[in-house]
Amino acid sequence: MSLREYKKKRNFSVTAEPAGKKPKPKSRGTLRFVIQKHDASRLHYDFRLEIDGTLKSWAVPKGLPWAKGEKHLAVQVEDHPIEYGGFEGIIPKGQYGGGTVMLWDRGTYDPGGDDNLKALKDGRLHFFLHGEKAKGEWSLVRMHGEENQWLLIKSGESIKPLSARRDNQSVATKRTMLQIAKDSDATWNSDREPDKAKETKAEKTSAARFSAMVKKKATPKAKSAHRRKLKFIEPMKAKLVDDAPSGDAWAYEVKFDGYRALALKSGDEVQLLSRNNKDFAKRFPEIVEAVQTLDADTAILDGEITALDKKGHTSFQLLQGSDTNERPPLAYYLFDILQEGDEDLKDLPLTERKERLQALLKNASEPLRYSATLDAPVDRLLKEVRKLGLEGLIGKKKDSHYEVGSRSGAWVKIKCLQEQEFVIGGYTPPGGSRPHFGALLVGYFEKKKLIFCGKVGTGFNHKSLKSLHAQMKRLETKNCPFVGLPESEDAGRWQQNITPAEFRRCHWVKPKLVAQLKFTEWTGDGKLRHPVFLGLREDKSASEVKRELPA
Repeated sequence: MSLREYKKKRNFSVTAEPAGKKPKPKSRGTLRFVIQKHDASRLHYDFRLEIDGTLKSWAVPKGLPWAKGEKHLAVQVEDHPIEYGGFEGIIPKGQYGGGTVMLWDRGTYDPGGDDNLKALKDGRLHFFLHGEKAKGEWSLVRMHGEENQWLLIKSGESIKPLSARRDNQSVATKRTMLQIAKDSDATWNSDREPDKAKETKAEKTSAARFSAMVKKKATPKAKSAHRRKLKFIEPMKAKLVDDAPSGDAWAYEVKFDGYRALALKSGDEVQLLSRNNKDFAKRFPEIVEAVQTLDADTAILDGEITALDKKGHTSFQLLQGSDTNERPPLAYYLFDILQEGDEDLKDLPLTERKERLQALLKNASEPLRYSATLDAPVDRLLKEVRKLGLEGLIGKKKDSHYEVGSRSGAWVKIKCLQEQEFVIGGYTPPGGSRPHFGALLVGYFEKKKLIFCGKVGTGFNHKSLKSLHAQMKRLETKNCPFVGLPESEDAGRWQQNITPAEFRRCHWVKPKLVAQLKFTEWTGDGKLRHPVFLGLREDKSASEVKRELPA
């Protein structure tokens, strides 16, 4: 029941962690639990149960198990004060447990027996958690012959694991780990009764000293000691082909449907950049945080940011909603490594780079995933990809080097679905009950001229109609950006032509916005058959958009 060990390890004139009052045993009443996500030397979860006036605590590297019978290692650490159940913030570097702490979950629990303290001493605790995230039955069992090593076991029925977004969100402030770290605060909201919730004088002094220390660290002198910022590298590109090359010289991976992105790690600083050097870090903070935990001081990684549907397939449409409250599960599939430490890896063969990448990602946390090479003949892979409804395959020469910004043919892409980017050059007025606009007018660049290739009237919902219309209104222009319009009445065999009469009703926009479309085929007169809007692309400039033709 003593907090002697807890206080011995901490300097409360530096850290804003609560010192805590003298423990008072509780024989009855509500029992509390708390789980704190803790990014110290290694990212882990601190699991705490209120027993006999303190928070009995275990460090759990992998967090809660969710499947029935699943076991995770839990290492018992020193008791913490009850007040620690409201702590969220930063433990300064150099202090015990230095790093970022998130209040990951909190609530009450029911012990499985009458005497919780005896169960603890016997090394077998059984309990029911009633938290904001964890709701169900678990057990803690001390490992035979070990004093501090336990197993945290999922008892009762299995529970669906949390999404990556929910796992990276505080129950107290809704912040992510990165946001907590950047906010440079040390907030702790006590679970005491309202009339006792005021900070003590010692707590105020501790917080004030911590705040002053943070400001001192943020001086220009401290900033100058940061590592040199890594420079953006234009990603290597794949060439579209009709026929997939076969043989032992080629390796194949799944073609993912998302945003191409480079992760540049330098110490604790991580840049997440699109293929055209746009910043993705604020939009995908959970990816930044996961890259920060990798066991490499410096690294440059290449991959694809994706959103996953209920079948686990990547979906570009779902990715459009990744900045809303209904954020889908994300996965950052990594398929190449360009630098590790001080070593430039671009001139190594692909097979060696993949081995280095796989080793680095061995203990990586979600949403980081390794894009593995598929072990089967390409003909069989294509059949399986079509059967599963996936976009296609990427083929790479096993001995290929990483050719910055090149589309040399050492990497190829084989599409099983017709899908590519197009430039929005205008829209038709709304008709019937639809608001904002009727159809998008899209095209592609050829010799710096925008070629019209179709109208897109499906794939929108009310939100996307409103948002897209507002963006197009800001880009409105009096001049038609397409060449060759209007067309004659009979020029479009597939009813995709813009006649002189319709031309006068169209609204034109500067060709800046890039739309991702899927369609069934190209028609004989160069138009899209059955195009469907999937979303706007943020990772590709309009000037890059060409008609994709197989080599």
